[in-house]
Amino acid sequence: MKKINFIVEKTGTGFSAYHEENGQILAATTGSNIPELKANILESFDLFAGHQKRQPITVDRVALKFDITSFFEFYKEINASALGRRIGMNKSLISEYVNGKRTPSEKQVQKILTGIKQLGHELTELDIA
Repeated sequence: MKKINFIVEKTGTGFSAYHEENGQILAATTGSNIPELKANILESFDLFAGHQKRQPITVDRVALKFDITSFFEFYKEINASALGRRIGMNKSLISEYVNGKRTPSEKQVQKILTGIKQLGHELTELDIA
């Protein structure tokens, strides 16, 4: 089944998320943490779906899309400077992305995402004795 994308952003009290189609926001919500946000996403989208005679969704159909700042805020365990070294990105540049001072191009986002996914893959492959 097709995933329903929700754009996630960090707020002062947690996170916000919204789903848009054809330039219109169809469902939006907030949550103090990701599990609460996911529950609220289901409720928000299902209210919209009920009005549009669409099927409700389940959590497995929800895809969260973070901006760079929100991603590093949520996953504090990932050190942005170390990731930058790993992918060959200047420390000050990745710092500006993480702090929201600059917006990365799609190419830079893909470079960061590829590095994160490679790291995740490596971690799933190892054992600790």
